[in-house]
Amino acid sequence: MTVRGVLAPLVRGSTWRRAVFLLLGGVLLLPYALLAAAFGQLLTNEDVPGPLATGLLLVAAVLAVVPVFLAGSRALEVAAARALLDVDLPEPAPGHRPDRETRLRSALWIALHLVTGGLVLFGAISAFPMALVFIARQFGLDTGPPEAVGVGPLLDHGPRWTALVGVVLLVALGYAVAGLGALAASMAPVLLGPSQAERIAALEARATRLAERNRLARELHDSVGHALTVATLQAAAARELLDADPEFARRALRAIEETSRHAMDDLDHVLGLLRETDGGGRARAGTAPQRTLDQLDRLVADTRAAGLTVESRVSGPLVALPAAVSREGYRIVQEGLTNAARYGRGPVTLRVDVPRQEPAGPDGRGRWLEIELVNAVRGATGPGRGGRGLDGMRERVLLLGGRISAGPEGDRWQVRVRLPVAGREIG
Repeated sequence: MTVRGVLAPLVRGSTWRRAVFLLLGGVLLLPYALLAAAFGQLLTNEDVPGPLATGLLLVAAVLAVVPVFLAGSRALEVAAARALLDVDLPEPAPGHRPDRETRLRSALWIALHLVTGGLVLFGAISAFPMALVFIARQFGLDTGPPEAVGVGPLLDHGPRWTALVGVVLLVALGYAVAGLGALAASMAPVLLGPSQAERIAALEARATRLAERNRLARELHDSVGHALTVATLQAAAARELLDADPEFARRALRAIEETSRHAMDDLDHVLGLLRETDGGGRARAGTAPQRTLDQLDRLVADTRAAGLTVESRVSGPLVALPAAVSREGYRIVQEGLTNAARYGRGPVTLRVDVPRQEPAGPDGRGRWLEIELVNAVRGATGPGRGGRGLDGMRERVLLLGGRISAGPEGDRWQVRVRLPVAGREIG
């Protein structure tokens, strides 16, 4: 091993940062040391009644121990370990109360931090000045009489010897700090790491975030995909009839403009949800409202304007649907019409049956929103080859506890969806 390798722990930046972490423990230990010294004098003072001194000692002990078990103390130690010990520790889960095992591990860590910090601080205020005095004597600097620094007997061996002792003290102190810092860095994940309950809470929070991102991805796919399909069909029709029917071309361009504007509103809404969170930690919503089945007529009209014939039949009050069911139902119909425009041919039959207010019958009718889309397909190509669109429809249905069937029946493609309006299906 080279000299450079031997001295490397003493000059690393991580060693100095860890030294600061240890010194913080020593600084935090000082009030406890002063309190112990004060009560030592109080208990040995014969003028102070014994019961009074004992009572004050118990109160002081409780006040001294309580902060060690607080969740805030653990959060501060985690932050200090991440910044100064270079340890990758997750932030404590917000709103999650640590269990007893976590509090005990945290208390043990804080106690070790105070003890090791106290040792480093003691070495810094005792061995470090002594080493500097030894080295200063070698260079002929006046450090006062030996009795002033309390190291007189060690200075009787000559300046070279004492300078060597001073260098050894400095190096030993540096290695002690480097070793204690490395030990603290290796123990931090064990004593400050998340408990099993915190790991589960973090996984649940991550799953919630992923589910929300998937929902936003579906919203973006369905809205923008539908708008692009409609705009493409309108543009193709306008190009073919530009000279023969300029009025139709103008209507097609107007429809493209309106469809694109709606798509931009939806895009602004989704991007608004993905922007930075505000001070309260909640995502800032976009300006566009969520589209629901109340706007089904507009959706069908836009699709017809694109040149696709849609035969629509709606039974029941759309306004009576719960918001979540109405929103997901709209996206399912939108994706079904988009797939029909891309892969189908001929007219599309759309049926939407809204449950009435009367109680459900024995077969479950009266509590299900039923959606059915039927259209002819081009040869063997159907919307099932569309990939994400049909997958997104299935995810929406499953999230609401409904049922979906999609596939070819002869030369026609059929999509049937049932969404529960009054609770999830059982069985």
